[in-house]
Amino acid sequence: MITIYHNPRCRKSREGLALLEESGEKFEIVKYLEEPINEKELNTIISKLGIKPIDLIRTNESIWKSEYKGKKLTDQQTIKAMVKYPKLIERPIVVNNNKAVIGRPKELILDII
Repeated sequence: MITIYHNPRCRKSREGLALLEESGEKFEIVKYLEEPINEKELNTIISKLGIKPIDLIRTNESIWKSEYKGKKLTDQQTIKAMVKYPKLIERPIVVNNNKAVIGRPKELILDII
């Protein structure tokens, strides 16, 4: 099953959702600002993405700048920051079984569906 971690207020996330809808594939939507992602799930997603947790952070968000910028965080501390402040998570994230991509640009989604 394909899952998109989606923020409806984000243009890039809406574009990724539209691409999935056009694909005809079945998928589920997780509005992660309303249904927060827990640490275990976030660890799994990051593993499937094949990136470091810091690479999933939206470093231009004001909460990152005010709370974390310039601090040395471990991977787990970075994950805890995303769990506490889901707005920090880059979007959209699309997961299909053991593969995942950040849909920026949206065409990357095509690589896993």
